[in-house]
Amino acid sequence: MFYNDLILSLISMILLVICVLIGVAFLTLLERKVLGYIQIRKGPNKVGFMGIPQPFSDAIKLFSKESILPSMSNINLYYMSPIYNLFLSLILWFCMPFISVFLNFNLGILFFLCISSLSVYTIMIAGWSSNSNYALLGGMRSVAQTISYEVSLSLILLSFLFLILSLNILDFMSFQNNMWFLFLCLPLCMIWFISSLAETNRTPFDFAEGESELVSGFNVEYSSGGFALIFLAEYSSILFMSMLTCILFLGGNIFSFSFFLKLGLMSFFWIWVRGTLPRFRYDKLMYLAWKSFLPISLNYLFLFLGFKLLLFTIFI
Repeated sequence: MFYNDLILSLISMILLVICVLIGVAFLTLLERKVLGYIQIRKGPNKVGFMGIPQPFSDAIKLFSKESILPSMSNINLYYMSPIYNLFLSLILWFCMPFISVFLNFNLGILFFLCISSLSVYTIMIAGWSSNSNYALLGGMRSVAQTISYEVSLSLILLSFLFLILSLNILDFMSFQNNMWFLFLCLPLCMIWFISSLAETNRTPFDFAEGESELVSGFNVEYSSGGFALIFLAEYSSILFMSMLTCILFLGGNIFSFSFFLKLGLMSFFWIWVRGTLPRFRYDKLMYLAWKSFLPISLNYLFLFLGFKLLLFTIFI
């Protein structure tokens, strides 16, 4: 019986990773199409019907190109950091609840916080091991930005953990049967979305890849497969943060088809923001994290803690 469960878990993991990678492929196609229509052009439409096989042809092109290893770089760390980056962003998905036997453990939120904080190290090592000033500058910016916004993300999560008193992701589903948390705490939802944009290094906070001043940031020395792996990790994180946003704020009924429609809509918001907003200034980004989001999320944390203590004293 134990081996049957183990085999089922392994099959579920493999299926999940394959589905995430296919989702990432078509998210890149959706992004190029949406950005094309925002900029009044067509986007990819030459490869196959309406350009649908375009992500796969891009992948074949990237992985078949020659990989250039800078002679002055720290080769082992330089080579391994994109692999670990993608590995960590795929491992994050293992805290997603499944209908079948899977890793539906009770500490899913804690698992998310631990793994997402580890991804900072891969960016730092990628920027440092290239032995390039541009890559190091991009890595330092990206690490400072990610750490700053992880604080507000963690505090927002803590607020909800005080509300539901559980670390299990499935409990968010049962607590939102009658009313979504989106209506209960709209400001927190907006802060969560903006912090997620900063966490995934997306426009208007894409300072890690600020082409105009940083020459593509920490990944400037990467080509072919290494660049493709960093690219896949970024889009996998976008899909995961969209999924987590749906669970936290939009009902989170993971066993219904509407959940996946909401997930697609949230992913579209990431692309819509990229096509609409210009890049933020770096000092304003840091002020936003430490002077706006941190006090607001702390106040909400104390508010929810006060509510729980009040209810506890009334009913006990």
